[in-house]
Amino acid sequence: MEFFKIRKDIPFMRHALVFNIISLVTFLLAVFFLATRGLHYSVEFTGGTVIELAYDHSAEIQKVRGALEKAGYADTSVQNFGSSRDVLIRMPLKEGQSSADLSKKVMDTLSAEDKSVQLRRVEFVGPQVGRELAENGALALLVVCFGIMAYLALRFEWRFAVAAIIANLHDVIIILGFFALFQWEFSLPVLAAVLAVLGYSVNESVVIADRVRENFRKMRKASVTQIIDNAITSTISRTIITHGSTQAMVLSMLLFGGAALHYFALALTIGIMFGIYSSVLVMAPIVKWLGVSREQFVRPPKKDKQEAVV
Repeated sequence: MEFFKIRKDIPFMRHALVFNIISLVTFLLAVFFLATRGLHYSVEFTGGTVIELAYDHSAEIQKVRGALEKAGYADTSVQNFGSSRDVLIRMPLKEGQSSADLSKKVMDTLSAEDKSVQLRRVEFVGPQVGRELAENGALALLVVCFGIMAYLALRFEWRFAVAAIIANLHDVIIILGFFALFQWEFSLPVLAAVLAVLGYSVNESVVIADRVRENFRKMRKASVTQIIDNAITSTISRTIITHGSTQAMVLSMLLFGGAALHYFALALTIGIMFGIYSSVLVMAPIVKWLGVSREQFVRPPKKDKQEAVV
């Protein structure tokens, strides 16, 4: 399915060096913000108090969140838990404050808004749990990266594996750089979005790599640059359809999903935009610079036995 078909190949590789310099500068800026500002971790990573509440009717999440913000409780996560009547609140624990005192103040604040609220449970999540989550998240990223490299190396060639993992790490670091720069809350849903971006970005890389391999077999007289330009140009329509439909869904979550999905959708939005950029203008040039050639995909014809004897 194609919306349009471009007759003349767009010379992407002609400006590959400029685009990669831009990517390198963006990447270094993201690393700088991560090193200097760091990530603003949520309660899942830093530890805090988890409070479960129940209402006699469907809870108004925005109203609960607004009441807590008016009472001075910032960085609070409020979401439904199990049903529309149950609410789960995650709050960072301040020095000199116990979970019991915090839960009492929260109940006093919310009871003033709605008398039907009931306290179900209060738990303290220690920083050790948050450290384990951070370590498991980093391990998940590492395993995904190795899996992507192994898959591409087996299906295509090791040059595509190296180029794709560089492009994917480029996307991940830039997402984290945005969260460090603006001090957006980095939570478990955001970590899930980062892992989703890794898989999503490699899909575009696989499509381009597959078209490059096909072109090496079909375009016998074309140069490597012409083959890569043709591969990218011929997949533009597919890229617009895929990324456009995905971004429409993510944008709906960003605009109408509420605070619980805001940073999740924001991370996906950044990842989708940079995923297109990195697959086309980072991965493809690196494959070319690593020395991809027709001989790696097209076996030379076998010589006739009589010619061999002569």
